[in-house]
Order: sequence, then C-alpha cells, then structure tokens
Amino acid sequence: MYRYDSIDQALVDARVDEFRDQVSRRLSGKLDEDHFKPLRLKNGLYLQLHAYMLRVAIPYGTLSSRQMRMLGHIARTYDRGYGHFTTRQNIQYNWIRLEQAPDILADLASVEMHAIQTSGNCIRNISSDQYAGAAADEVEDPRPWAELLRQWSSFHPEFSYLPRKFKIAVIASETDRAAVRLHDIGLQLRKVDGQTGFRVFVGGGMGRTPIVGPAIREFLPADQFLSYMEAILRVYNRHGRRDNIYKARIKILVSELGAAEFAAQVEAEHAHVLALGIDAPQAEFDRIASHFAPPAFESSPDSGLDSGPDLSDPGFARWVERQVVAHKAPGYAIVNISLKPVGGIPGDASADQIDTVADLAERHAFDEIRVTHAQNLVLPHVRKADLRTVYDALVAAGLADANLDLATDIIACPGLDYCTLANARSIPVAQRIAERLQPAESDLGELKIKISGCINACGHHHAGHIGILGVDRKGVENYQILLGGSGAEDASLAKILGPGFDEDGVVDAVEKVTAAYRRLRTPGERFLDTYRRLGAAPFKEAVYG
Repeated sequence: MYRYDSIDQALVDARVDEFRDQVSRRLSGKLDEDHFKPLRLKNGLYLQLHAYMLRVAIPYGTLSSRQMRMLGHIARTYDRGYGHFTTRQNIQYNWIRLEQAPDILADLASVEMHAIQTSGNCIRNISSDQYAGAAADEVEDPRPWAELLRQWSSFHPEFSYLPRKFKIAVIASETDRAAVRLHDIGLQLRKVDGQTGFRVFVGGGMGRTPIVGPAIREFLPADQFLSYMEAILRVYNRHGRRDNIYKARIKILVSELGAAEFAAQVEAEHAHVLALGIDAPQAEFDRIASHFAPPAFESSPDSGLDSGPDLSDPGFARWVERQVVAHKAPGYAIVNISLKPVGGIPGDASADQIDTVADLAERHAFDEIRVTHAQNLVLPHVRKADLRTVYDALVAAGLADANLDLATDIIACPGLDYCTLANARSIPVAQRIAERLQPAESDLGELKIKISGCINACGHHHAGHIGILGVDRKGVENYQILLGGSGAEDASLAKILGPGFDEDGVVDAVEKVTAAYRRLRTPGERFLDTYRRLGAAPFKEAVYG
C-alpha cells in the first residue's frame, strides 16, 4: 500500500497546524460559525444533530494494521467507543468535541491519514474494488491508478471549488464491486491488444436525480489518463450549474447535453490538455505502483477447502462458503468480515473489534485491511491454512456472521438518529428488517437491501434489489419501497413500488415482497432476476392487495 513521502507528510502536518489555529479562533469567538463552517468542512468535520461528526479518508478503502489501530484509538479516546464505516469506504465518528478535533487530526497524521477533502465541492474519496490486488478476475491491481488520481486531485487549484461534490471509482475486472456506473466518473481498467487502458463512464450518481452513467470512451490509453480526467473536469467546471444546488452535479450536465455531445466536448478539451504534457511519466507511475507490489506469497498448492476436518463444523463451513472468496494466489483466500450482525447497526464496529481486525491483518493478511462500499471489511490475503484461526478470532469478537450479500447484509445510512439532512430513521428499520428476514435468508439467496433516510441516498437505495427511502410526510416518517436496482455490472435503478408506509408497515411490506419472490421464482433465480422477468405487478399485488 502507498506510504507517505516527506512532501505528503509535510502537507498533512501543515493542515493539522492550520486547523488547530482555526479551531482556537472559533472557540475564542474570533471566528463565527459562518466563516468557520467552510474551514471545518475542508477537514471533514460536520455539525450533526447531537455533536460534530468527523469523516476520515481511507483512499480506495485500503488500511494497514497500524492505521486500523489508530481508528480504534480514536473511537475509544474521542468518541463513544465505536466508528461507522460508510458507503464511501471511509469511517465516520459521530460524537466529536470541537476542541479535540485538531488532536484527532494530529493522531491521524502520525499514521499517514487525514480527513482532507472528505467534504466540500471537490474530488472526494476515490473508491476501488475491495478485492483489488487479490481478485482472481482482475486485469491488474487498479489501486496504483487510484493513488495517481488521488495525488493529482488533492489540492488541485481548479478542482477545489467545483459546482458540486465529485466521486470517482476505479476497478479492473468485468465484475463491478464498486458501483462504477453510479459515480461521477467510473473507470474500468482494460487490456486491448496488450495495451492497458480504461473504459470511461461519466455522469452517474444517486441522490435526487439517480442516473446510470453512460460510457463516453470505450478505450482510453493509460498514458493519457490524467489529461483525460482533467479534460472531463474542465468541461464540468466550465458548464456545471452553480446557481442551483439540485442541478449542479455532473450527471445533470451530461444528461442535458447528451452523452455524445458531452463526450465531444471532452475530446476537444482533451486535444488541448494533452499538448500540455501533464500526464504522469512512466517512472512516476512505476514509483507509485511499487508500493502495491504483491505480498510475498508462499509457494504452496491449493489446500482445497472442500474437504478436511474443519469443515465438519457447520458454523465454520457456512462461514467459509459465504464469506470466503477465491484468491488469485494458490493457497490463499479473500476473507469478508461482516459488520452486519442481526440487531446491530450496519457498518458500526467497536474499538475492540477494530483492534481485533488490525491484529488479524498483521498476523494473517500481510498487514492489509480493506473497507467495502457495502460497509463491511476485508482481509485480502489470508492463507487457507489460517482460515480456522481467523474464524475463531472473529467469533470471539462478534464478527463472524456469514451473511455476505444476503438479506441481513443491509446497507443503511445513519439517518435521523444522527444526520441533520435526514427525514427519517434508517437504523431501526434496518435492524427490524434483518430480524424479520434472518430465519429465511439462506433460502432467499442474494438479496441486497439498501436504506436511505433522505433523498441524498447515502444508503444507495436506488441501487438496492430492495431499496427503502425515508421521507417526511407532514412531520411523520414515511418509507417508500423501491425494487429492481443494482450497483453491479448489470447496473439499474430501482423503481418505487407504490405508496409509502410507517415503520411497522415497511417491515411487513418487505416480508411480503420476499414471500412473493419465493412463490414466483424459478429454480436458481435470484430476486433481481425474478423482478426483471415479471416486473413490478405481482409484487405490488402482494404488498397492496
């Protein structure tokens, strides 16, 4: 993983000192809230319903055990003993005291972390595949490209004040584990005739106007990567709406111009930018890529987990079947760690649990941890021979739920329990749905349920096989059900099924939807396929009668 050099460290340390002075002036009354707000947001500090919330950047979701332990330390020292992993592959702390915020940033800087550009109208966290560098199906590790993009975009003067916030994702396989078509820019690494390049999607996103981003370039040569990204952002910066926050995202610009016209403008701008020579020299890319060299895997035959005494334990066997994924190196596996216990808060992890994962990464995963956009964690490189040891430690820590992509693996935003923008609570709805569906989840199979407490869609409800949107109906929380969304390579947007429900009603309605699916499916057909085959009508009948 990438390590700071002296320039990186100096930039982050200087920002900590700068923010410490800004907080001091705010606390003394020399700086009022109106002037302080844009300064704190540049450092990832939000004022929520009950306290300040700090969003910490985890670039492309990759952490070391040292960094993970620091996240546990912050949770234990400055918060209420836990952190919340988000759909941006970041972590948030919900109970921060303003006077302690600079100390937190200083602690983060000591382990090469920060909260810069986790808010504001700028390029925010650059997401990637949580299996990057380990997946058997990837072209190559996409994270060096994400890191190159991160270094290019951080503090970029032209892109620090965009019309609206901006999100980028980079993957390197045909399987989309990062929802690239629902980002402002989505990049899919490809090889064509031996040449490395990218398929480029622009103008995707969720929120008030959900759009699946179109491809504007089928193959961008890798040596034109930065110049093309700059061309896209220049066109957006030039034409993006600044007079209307609801029309300010690049997805609106692409939609209004049309993908063909937007692509044409980008190509014209790229012809100019390309001549400026801003693309990274191969030596610079190689320098960055050297930080992502594969670990020193042992040469050992595949141990074949389909046999052996450990699998006679049904709990371990179920966990291996559901949470363990094939690795590209023989004898190794990718381990998914669920942060979705039934009755728990999706994405939350206690300080002790965070420390446990850090310990396991250090001992059994070449010191690497990944955060997923589905609010779970991953140990990317675990010897198959160590899986039982890892499982036992996860059981002891309360982290061994075997529910990846099942009905209880629910994505949910913090909702009205914390967020000033929310209209309705998400957490209790997620908890109650998980409790209701858990007995049948093995039979239900792959079922992605996603819940947002407002139209901003931080819970990705538009991309849920079953999505739930909390809205305000004359001061009362009301929940709409949406069906048919996907954030994967078969990306689609969920559609509202009908009138909304109160909290009790939406839990009942979700159960009715799943019961209808079990009656209507063909053998081996997942929920999303049944919905696409039959449409909304039978599900609407099941819910509304």
